[in-house]
Amino acid sequence: MTSNTTPQTAARSAAPLALWLVLLAAAGTFAMTMGTRQTMGLFLSALNTSTGLGIGSISLAFAFGQLWWGLTQPFAGAVADRIGTGRVILLGVALVALGTFITPYMATTAGLIFAIGVLAAGGAGMAGPSVLMAATARLVPLQKRGLASGIVNAGGSFGQFVMAPIAISLTAAVGWASALQWLGVLVLLALPAVWVLKGNSNALAAQAAAASGQKTLTAREAIAQALATPSYRYLAAGFLVCGFHVAFLATHLHGVIAACGLAPEVGGWSLAVIGLFNIVGSLGMGWAVGRWRMKSLLSLLSLLYTVRGLAVLIFLFAPKTPALVLIFAAVMGITFLSTVPPTAGLVAKMFGTANMAMLFGIVMLSHQVGGFLGAYLGGSVFQATGSYDWVWYMDIVLALGAALVNLPIREAHLARPAATAA
Repeated sequence: MTSNTTPQTAARSAAPLALWLVLLAAAGTFAMTMGTRQTMGLFLSALNTSTGLGIGSISLAFAFGQLWWGLTQPFAGAVADRIGTGRVILLGVALVALGTFITPYMATTAGLIFAIGVLAAGGAGMAGPSVLMAATARLVPLQKRGLASGIVNAGGSFGQFVMAPIAISLTAAVGWASALQWLGVLVLLALPAVWVLKGNSNALAAQAAAASGQKTLTAREAIAQALATPSYRYLAAGFLVCGFHVAFLATHLHGVIAACGLAPEVGGWSLAVIGLFNIVGSLGMGWAVGRWRMKSLLSLLSLLYTVRGLAVLIFLFAPKTPALVLIFAAVMGITFLSTVPPTAGLVAKMFGTANMAMLFGIVMLSHQVGGFLGAYLGGSVFQATGSYDWVWYMDIVLALGAALVNLPIREAHLARPAATAA
């Protein structure tokens, strides 16, 4: 007997408890991987003191990690779409734990690139947003996808909010090297998500395609279609700017605050505040994705980038106090990764869920090219000039550019060719 059940009707009939379990697994995994990655910038000064390599060389390791995190996501997404999300997450979590654990033993630039940039960042990419958000898009009903992507994104922010104080406390209690290793062990708490999120998108997409008479695109066809779509290219360009900003703050905000003569604890709490307020921004955007037209959300994104540029401008010229830094961190947190839910939603709406992990992974790669530039230029400019000001100036110009590039994006669903009759 042939079943008429589609992935959408199956998702609608799933119990609410099962849906929340999926969201908890995806958000919890992102919390552990992103929380660990985003707090590693707190150890930059200790790594410099221990190795004597210089801020520029250590920033290169962090910058390479930003790029590699992005590079792994399209490939991890393609594998997850075909052989299953659970296996990809399992390998990713294991690599994050291993890379973080061995970082204190690395005394050369190449060693730090391997531990931070290849193992930890690559593993975080495998268990990162492209794979996790595609899994939730596959497992939750269509009308709940926007909120689901917001919850997963908020999970990463919650991880940052929690892990930054944990890292500070561990450093005070057991020293920076042991603190890093404990963070690596904590990442393993994400392993139960492997069983919850297992499955792949292509099998479900094939069922839907058979029911609708549409052809299922191959990976190569899906990439060609996406790259030929102007709105997809604009989306990737705007996301590059987001990556520049996020990586610069995650890697160098602690150094910016130290350069202002403020206590190191202010840097740790600033990262925590960014994470806390990004939860608000992510959940708010996720809620809006399910209720607003995507074009309205893109207009809001343009406004968020403009606000980000203005906030940086005010921060540059205002007297630096702990209160001002925390207020600045809160504003940055609201705009920090609130771009992710509408971006993921737009990719799913334009191209469907069959190849979403791969196509969203390509957009994330653009994000991380910007991340590489933000992390690397932050250290290089500071080493050359003794100040971060020129990086902030670049950030302002890029934010305004991103505000403009989001305006012409269109949300139309792209039709797929009909399947050839047997």
